[in-house]
Amino acid sequence: MSAIIDDTYAEAFKSIYVEILITAVNQKWVKHAVDAATGNASSSILCDCEAGFDRFVGPGGDESVETPDGRPGAIIQLHIPKFWKDPKKLEKSALVRISQNILTCPTASCFNLIDSEQYFQIGRKVAYFGNKYQKRISRFGREMWWIPILGGEFIIDRRLGYADGLMGGNLWFFGKDVDSALEAAEKGVEAIIPMPNVISTFPGGIAGSGSKAGSDYDFTIASTYEKFCPLLQDNPDVEGSLPEGVNSVMEIIMNGKDMDSIINATQAAINASKDTNGLLMISAGNYEGRLGKSFIYLNPDKQPK
Repeated sequence: MSAIIDDTYAEAFKSIYVEILITAVNQKWVKHAVDAATGNASSSILCDCEAGFDRFVGPGGDESVETPDGRPGAIIQLHIPKFWKDPKKLEKSALVRISQNILTCPTASCFNLIDSEQYFQIGRKVAYFGNKYQKRISRFGREMWWIPILGGEFIIDRRLGYADGLMGGNLWFFGKDVDSALEAAEKGVEAIIPMPNVISTFPGGIAGSGSKAGSDYDFTIASTYEKFCPLLQDNPDVEGSLPEGVNSVMEIIMNGKDMDSIINATQAAINASKDTNGLLMISAGNYEGRLGKSFIYLNPDKQPK
């Protein structure tokens, strides 16, 4: 029996993001660069940005996307909320992650994927590592910086464009136990991975904690969503909101370059997970429009055209 699909929506909000193509000698070293560059970037609640893996491209990946150097590659995205109103925060996040995690990765190169009038001069700033031995080059029909390193060379595009994106698409998986909720969420993540232009930033793509905006402590902006915590349903101080029989909830949170990408990923995840044994309901979190104005409906027939 398929799980109930809740008649609700996920509430996404605007972001600004950069999109980076990493290439390396093989997919193993591409993955090492991706893992390092997207580390400690699950949530903008405390992280400098939200960063995640989109997909492998070029040889061994999505071969419809050619890499400039013909090598295996991967696309990552870095997002910050647009309401932070400070693109320099995104620039700093990109600079730190490129210089510390991509430059340092053996055989890696770094390319910009957003052509925009809005851009950061990331290449020049990373190139200072060359200590006056760096130089401007033209390669693969692109204007780049060349930096000599112990492994040979590191090349990076001169500019890193940024654009408007979306953060906060989400799905909640209500299971009769931890195993069923986690299995359903895992199936959802597996369906999202090949979907272009979408990332899920939490460990393994899944948040086992969840959160709500606000806290009783004035030094933090988010806290556990107590009314959906299974082990608080009998607490007299909590207004329990879980359906009967639910003993675990897992969440997938999605960011992406546009609304359609997150809608498509949402439906793919629902279709992949809804028949999981022990999964009772698929739902989503929202704040009734107080956080964002982009609603991703779980029922596709309700999605405005």
